[in-house]
This record gives sequence, C-alpha cells and structure tokens, in this order.
Amino acid sequence: MNIPFNKPYMTGKELWNIAQAHANGHLAGDGEFTKRCSRWLEARTGANKALLTHSCTAALEMAALLADIQPGDEVIMPSYTFVSTANAFVLRGAVPVFVDIRPDTLNIDETLIETAITERTKAIVPVHYAGVGCEMDTIMAIANKHGLLVIEDAAQAVMANYKGRPLGSIGQMGALSFHETKNIISGEGGALLVNSPHYAERAEVIREKGTNRSQFFRGQVDKYTWVDIGSSYLPGEIIAAFLAAQMEEADSITRQRLAVWNTYHQWLAEAEKAGKLRRPVVPAHCAHNAHMYYILLPDLEHRTVFIDKLRKAGINTVFHYIPLHSAPAGQRNGRTHGELRVTNEMSERLVRLPLWVGLEEQQAEVIQHVMAAL
Repeated sequence: MNIPFNKPYMTGKELWNIAQAHANGHLAGDGEFTKRCSRWLEARTGANKALLTHSCTAALEMAALLADIQPGDEVIMPSYTFVSTANAFVLRGAVPVFVDIRPDTLNIDETLIETAITERTKAIVPVHYAGVGCEMDTIMAIANKHGLLVIEDAAQAVMANYKGRPLGSIGQMGALSFHETKNIISGEGGALLVNSPHYAERAEVIREKGTNRSQFFRGQVDKYTWVDIGSSYLPGEIIAAFLAAQMEEADSITRQRLAVWNTYHQWLAEAEKAGKLRRPVVPAHCAHNAHMYYILLPDLEHRTVFIDKLRKAGINTVFHYIPLHSAPAGQRNGRTHGELRVTNEMSERLVRLPLWVGLEEQQAEVIQHVMAAL
C-alpha cells in the first residue's frame, strides 16, 4: 500500500481551459481567465476587490506594502504558522510579535492579543488554522479600539466561514492560497482580498510593478507609467486557467473533502474517549472546509512512533509547523509575548492524516492502520 499525504485533484477541465488560454493568444497575467477567477472570488467572499497572485506569500507581501509597514513596526501573529506569515512583514523591517494559540482550535488566542500591543504595533495577522476561523469579532474589536489593521492569513480557509462570513473577507485584507496542498489548487497561486475600498486602487498598482497599467487598460489614463513601489505579483494566464476549472467545482470538492473528514472524525471518536488521541475542535459558529484532518497524540514520543508505524504500512502522515519563535530566523527577527506553552506542546503532538479527493476508496484501510498504531 502506498497512500500519499496529499494527491492533487483534477476536475477534468483544466487542460481544456489551458488550451483555450493559448487559443486566446494571451498567456501573461490578467487575461480572461484571471478576470474570471477574480470575479468568482469577489462573488463568493464579498471582497471589494480580489487580485490573483502567484502565491499566498505574494499576497501577504502585497498586504504588508499596502499597510505601509515600516522598520520597527510590530505585527502580532501566532508562532504556529507557515514562515510566509512572518516573512512578508520582516521583509519590510517589521518585528513579528508571536502570541500563543488556543488549545482547542490551535488558532491565535484572542485573549492574549491586547496585552501584546505596544505603541509600535501596526497590525494583527490572525491565521485560520485548518480552515477553522479565529475569533474574528473579538479580534476586530481589539483592532478597532487600538487603530490597528487586520490582515487575515486565510491560506487554508477557502470556502470556510466564521458566523456566515467567508474567511479572508472580515479584516481590511485577506490572503488566500491555491498551492497544490490546498483545497482548490493551481499548483502555485494565491489571491489578495482587498475588503477595504481604501486600499483597492493602490493594490492594483503594487501588483503591476508599481505602474498604473490597470487604469490604462480601463481607459482612465492615456498612458501608464511608474507611480509607486511594487513588484510582479501576477500569475500567468495558464495558472488562472487551471484555477478557473477548480473554482467551477469548488462546492463539489468541498463536499467530498468534508465526507473524508467526517469519516475520520466518526471513526476516531472511540479512540478519543479512550484517551489515545484528541480530535480537531470546530466551534459551532465556524463552518470549516476540511482542509486537513489532524490528531493530537499524548506527546512527541508517541507521535514519532505513530508516524513510523504508518510509514512502514505505506501511509504517509506528517507533523506540521516548527513554531516560528523557536526557529533561528524567528529568534533573530521576532519576539515572543509570554511563554507560548500551548504552541510548544501542540506542535510536538500534532499529526496530519492523508486527506484528498479520491481517498474514500482506501480510507477504511488507513483508519484500520491508524487505530492499530495508537
């Protein structure tokens, strides 16, 4: 048996779309498929403007530029996240301030944010872990009270909601990922959701290398030129063509992933009752997207043995982030607020199980081996 942790899903229309993009004679950024994807995102999230990027990392870097992050500014975020969450702001000279996570959802602990705020704080970056929403009402209230921006790292959260509101659409900006490990994919890819109209025009300029090219093509200026800082954050049209096919099937993909997630959750309930593991926690007001299914084992030793047993059975399970505050670059560039005890503990206990569309046919075998390895 050889079951990968992830297997990229194809809807069957991706190659047709790519051929159409070629037939249209437009393979660079911002062609018809790019516009189609942007319209889809705006319709599904309610964002004022959705801009495709070549990665979620690029979207976060754009957000840092739009937030006018300056050297010495502080940005509050969890340590239990991917390096891009911090890198986007460190590149602008900011200091990531790492706050502990909640023991239930593994999202940033909103009760610890306010005490981490200083006169240098510029923004809060909540990360919606596993497609489960952070406590955005509380986070937005804190941000409003202190005049801070909220930039949602919604890399894992496409098609997920918090109190009926799409994740990524609640803060001033949100960043999405379409990496091949995500639910809706284009190999590499991302998007910046600009929810505050204040940032919309400049977001276009930054994405187009600091030029007003988009205004030129809309006939708003008679020529385009360099007007601001920026970079090349556009994906090519082939990427957008692939993504458009995925977006057409987004609801179906989500349903199939939820079915796999729910099967895991049902069959592992008894093991949780027996104290062998802890299953994911999804608050009632959050609608997740089955981005991942993880379990929390008693400690690092149990996890190491568990992963090895599954590997020998031909099943690829993986742990997740090394907390950023413990990484060499995190220690050089950031600072911690508090002990981050929960972050340290959970990072050593967490294991992610295979979850992809099509796993249904082999999932019973996976669960059998999981139970035997506990």
